[in-house]
Amino acid sequence: MKEGAFSLQNRELYYLTKKEKNTKARLGELRLAHGVVQTPVFMPVGTIGTVKTMSSIEMAKIGYELILNNTLHLFLRPGLDIIKEFKGIKNMIRWNKNLLTDSGGYQVFSLSDFRHINDDGVIFKDPMTGSKHFFNPEIVIDIQKIIGSDIIMPLDECTPTSVD
Repeated sequence: MKEGAFSLQNRELYYLTKKEKNTKARLGELRLAHGVVQTPVFMPVGTIGTVKTMSSIEMAKIGYELILNNTLHLFLRPGLDIIKEFKGIKNMIRWNKNLLTDSGGYQVFSLSDFRHINDDGVIFKDPMTGSKHFFNPEIVIDIQKIIGSDIIMPLDECTPTSVD
């Protein structure tokens, strides 16, 4: 493995391409299954799949290599059955580049009136339908695999600002 490279399962994923001595700023490449992402990077947010007001073609023309989707929102709408029909959200939105999915942990925090946390995970109530769904770290990772994420974020628990 080259100096400055980070790997996972013997595959080089991130390589530092340049370091600035005085400020410690750095440039790098994140090497993923659907292309190289230059870092630092701006990721457009497509919470429920698509980035508002932009097509996948427009995003590619601009040069975006990575977009962010939200696991909880995609689970609720359009739902896993529809995502499975398309064999992943990227096929559904016609995006052939990289995808990062966050875990939905922030929604568990911010929509606190719609959830109950216990030692096993979280029971989340869909604010639109009232249906209840159980999530834990393993389930959230399984959902992200179905979505077709290139970068999977684990379920986290956000703490309120009042916590010391």
